[in-house]
Amino acid sequence: MTLVKPNLHRVDVDARQMLFHIPSSGIFELDGLSRELLALFDAQERVTESDLEPLNRRFGHAEVDEVLSELRTLEIISGDGRVARINPDPQKVEKFPLTTVVLNVNTGCNLSCTYCYKEDLTTPSKGEKMAYDTAIKSVEMLLRESPDQPHYNVVFFGGEPLSNMPLIREVVAYCEERFAKLDATVDFTLTTNATLLTEELVDWFNAHRFGLTISMDGPKAMHDKNRITVGGQGTYDVVKRKVDMLLKRYNARPVGCRVTLTRGVTDVETIFDHLYSELGFFEVGFGPVTSGDIAEFNLTGEELVEVFAGMKRLGARYLESALRNENFGYGNMHQLITDMYEGNKKLVPCGAGVGLLAVDKDGGLNLCHRFTGSDLPTFGTVESGIDKASLGAFVEKRLDRSNTGCETCRIRNLCSGGCYHESYAKYGDPTHPSYHYCDLMRDWVDFGVEVYSRIMLENPGFFEAHVSPRRSA
Repeated sequence: MTLVKPNLHRVDVDARQMLFHIPSSGIFELDGLSRELLALFDAQERVTESDLEPLNRRFGHAEVDEVLSELRTLEIISGDGRVARINPDPQKVEKFPLTTVVLNVNTGCNLSCTYCYKEDLTTPSKGEKMAYDTAIKSVEMLLRESPDQPHYNVVFFGGEPLSNMPLIREVVAYCEERFAKLDATVDFTLTTNATLLTEELVDWFNAHRFGLTISMDGPKAMHDKNRITVGGQGTYDVVKRKVDMLLKRYNARPVGCRVTLTRGVTDVETIFDHLYSELGFFEVGFGPVTSGDIAEFNLTGEELVEVFAGMKRLGARYLESALRNENFGYGNMHQLITDMYEGNKKLVPCGAGVGLLAVDKDGGLNLCHRFTGSDLPTFGTVESGIDKASLGAFVEKRLDRSNTGCETCRIRNLCSGGCYHESYAKYGDPTHPSYHYCDLMRDWVDFGVEVYSRIMLENPGFFEAHVSPRRSA
């Protein structure tokens, strides 16, 4: 019998040892016998029945056999000529359970953020707005490609989506009537820079229960470094004023904030404290720029180390709050903990191309909103539907981990090779895994395993109170 090392990872939590079962993303505490058995497999390349005799005498044959059977079932050990699987067998992708469509309602934006990956962004008046007909065909394509689903999502994106509110209002009216007739629910979500928000708009979003995310990069000096007007002026003051109004007025759903971390902006704790504790966002998440289209804004290697160190310090505060059974709105940690709690194993990095597609203003189907307007070929149109052959080939290529660094990586089912767009920007190939910060990601997941384990051991009720319910909020 041999140990299948790529299928397990152990993390010590004080005197206890936790097993991270990589194929399922499950986490278990190892008892004394399990620890000793695995230690034996660590020490020897192959374990024979005679090697097990000392453990049989101490724990009994039946106990040892039972644990060995469990480890075989988990494919942590392999024996009797049977080869345990590390990754799923290659599969043909022919079905696309699409539930989310992202509408790029305007390529124009009223800001001119320096790091924006949309190099063709213009002012709203010069932007290319999506036509009503294209938007409705997008919704009908969603229903045609994935009928009889109980729940759908329509996302409005840009540019700045608020710069095309007439279209958004019309689409919402259409969807609410259309999906009600199908006995299906529909959620609307929108990410905005907040500058165009008004009390009337906030009340309208409230009435239609929009999921709102605000793009904001922290205190004034940090925010104004990159998030500027077309004329070069900082936007913090107006954004803060609008956010204050929004958070006082909006109560349909929690409002989150998305922070973009670029070169020279790495103090995640100061940013978080300002946005969460001072401004009052429900949750704050960070997006480090590591391979953006404009290289001068990418975080350096040293800065990435600093960012992840800060993220872990925030994670420690998340843990402290969880042990008190309190919510702590740190989005990155919460998502990792949720994936572990729900046993999510991601064969691809996100829902792009499988459960989600983004529609550009011409009706082309893109992997996600970040690819609208890019040179990557589209995967069909809202009229013709999904080009299943080309999209299937794309997903199959990313699913195939053979001869890649992901093949035996312990975080392969949580990272899944990283963001398609980062790979596209760095390597020119969205199916190419992102290797440039693998060690930091592995350390981050190890830290997440420890945080999860401590919560599970000391306050398991936290998961029921704050994890799954919040995901659906």
